[in-house]
Amino acid sequence: MKVLNLINGLAVPASSGKWLDITNPSNGEVYGQLPRSESADVEQAVNAANSAYKNWSITPAIERAACMNRLADLIKDNADMLAEAESRDNGKPISLAAAVDIPRAEKNLRFYASAIQHFASESHVMEGEALNYTLRKPLGVVACISPWNLPLYLFTWKVAPALVSGNCVVAKPSEITPVTAYLLSTWVKEAGFPDGVFNIIHGLGAEVGDALVRHPKVAAVSFTGGTATGAHIASVTAPKFKKLSLELGGKNAAIIFSDCDFDEAISTTLRSSFANQGQICLCGSRILVEKSLYKRFRDALVAKAKKMKVGDPMNPATKTGAVVSKEHRDKILDYIALARKEGGSILCGGNSTTPENQPALKDGYYVEPTIIEGLAHDCTVNQEEIFGPVVTIQPFESEEEAITIANSTEYGLAATVWTNNLKRAHRVAAELETGICWVNCWLLRDLRTPFGGVKNSGVGREGGFEALQFFTEPQNVCIKL
Repeated sequence: MKVLNLINGLAVPASSGKWLDITNPSNGEVYGQLPRSESADVEQAVNAANSAYKNWSITPAIERAACMNRLADLIKDNADMLAEAESRDNGKPISLAAAVDIPRAEKNLRFYASAIQHFASESHVMEGEALNYTLRKPLGVVACISPWNLPLYLFTWKVAPALVSGNCVVAKPSEITPVTAYLLSTWVKEAGFPDGVFNIIHGLGAEVGDALVRHPKVAAVSFTGGTATGAHIASVTAPKFKKLSLELGGKNAAIIFSDCDFDEAISTTLRSSFANQGQICLCGSRILVEKSLYKRFRDALVAKAKKMKVGDPMNPATKTGAVVSKEHRDKILDYIALARKEGGSILCGGNSTTPENQPALKDGYYVEPTIIEGLAHDCTVNQEEIFGPVVTIQPFESEEEAITIANSTEYGLAATVWTNNLKRAHRVAAELETGICWVNCWLLRDLRTPFGGVKNSGVGREGGFEALQFFTEPQNVCIKL
């Protein structure tokens, strides 16, 4: 398979002729190539976007929305193919891709196609003196850089609000999981987007991504990925006064109080721990359980985790697939080894593995669902993001202690709280230093709500009208009466 860039409406390889391999995580085999683009390709894409901007920025919102809805129709029509491509590229179970990733990508486009038609400006009357109103103007050329864990899901979450707001986009998907973004690029013209409005460049972050965020014609950068990369982007863009949205790492706590709905808390905590092999920034990687419930909850969770078996991601019955790459698998295993050195006890998992009776998958990248007990809350494993099927579990004695432990990391993306005490739920949620707090649920998402984190988990918010505000610039107009 040959993935190609989309520049000014044309599917093209990198101008240098260089390629990168695409590897299937389930078996370790190379099955395709993507362009190893460089600054010259970024220059072509940015110039194409800049040339298309004038006409696109004044295209009526209803016409921009129509293009977006047509692209959503094409995702829906090709959902099975996209789910298969996502599973092969990422290692996630095809059932997850079909039920979550691809339907959410379609919903992202439809949501913003509708939202732009309801995006209202403000007016303020100075009685007897003047009328003020606010114009929301598109920014120009914007960069959208998306990660590998939810490839099409998060790619569309960025490009949709950028495009419907009247901006022209140069987007860079992860080089590890490029295929669904490439498939989307083959339908851009059919959906009605003019040439140059929507460009997609493939390649390495240090080459393509860096050139993109440094480009003087790029007015804003929306990035989802690791905190270290986010810090680099911030340092590059700050002196240039570009608008910046960063959705970064997480080290999320699940706080389980003794008055929780036990069965629901167990089943949802299992899912929030190991969904997508723990490769979701919102996964709960630190499980805090009230001491009076601790042993019962721990034993039930471990029993369920032990029943989880890795399998062929292409099998619809598989619930746990491969992690995304050999390098990432090895990083996860290094953290498990460190947990042992820091005094942790491995209650289940802790090893690399392969699906049973699947010799063709013996070279894939699989890690057992792992639960670790006995670690201090401030040890490295409890402080750094692992981003894999690894969780720690520890008891707490008081509400105050639970909040202190939950807030003890440099991250502040999300948390879950399990309690049937309404006052406690409100009280604890308000005290948590996170951008999102779920009470008695997890990953229940209303697309109208702001999404993002605090501390080292990011800057700014995505979702709802927050994203449309990010991709536009307000201008106050004052008319003297």
